[in-house]
Amino acid sequence: MKKNIHFISLDSILAEWLRDKLEQEPPQSAYAKGLLAGLQELLNDEASTLVLGVAGSRGNLSDTADDGIYAGELAIHPKSRKVLRQGREISLTPKEFDILYFLAQNRGEVFTKEQIYRAVWDGDFLLADSNIMAFIRKLRKKIEPNPDAPEYILTIWGIGYKFNDHF
Repeated sequence: MKKNIHFISLDSILAEWLRDKLEQEPPQSAYAKGLLAGLQELLNDEASTLVLGVAGSRGNLSDTADDGIYAGELAIHPKSRKVLRQGREISLTPKEFDILYFLAQNRGEVFTKEQIYRAVWDGDFLLADSNIMAFIRKLRKKIEPNPDAPEYILTIWGIGYKFNDHF
């Protein structure tokens, strides 16, 4: 099973054109400022990669007034980087939050450990299956009602992980 993640190189000419277009004719989108900031970081060499995803149109991201993602008793709020289960805040490390948010944004899609690594880390972290597995294990202990029988982050044996899409 292959996940459709495409890496597209963007030269400075196209990045500058996109930035200029967004500045001159900003679309009526809550995400335009974020894209503009991401392009500026690329052009300033503050970032080497920009990961994009389509919100709402294919059910990837639950669009609500506060841009939260809701699944069962779990609420993920990216702007405040807060996660709540049954209304109680769960303390996550920055990388735990990033992994959870990435999987939840793409609920139902299966990702290999390498795809999760590439989506969440800047590249200066040791890529090893055991590292990703350790993060998933710690994350499950914090968010799952029963970590031994996970409801949110599911293991797809021989492939990787996915966020449950049956909520």
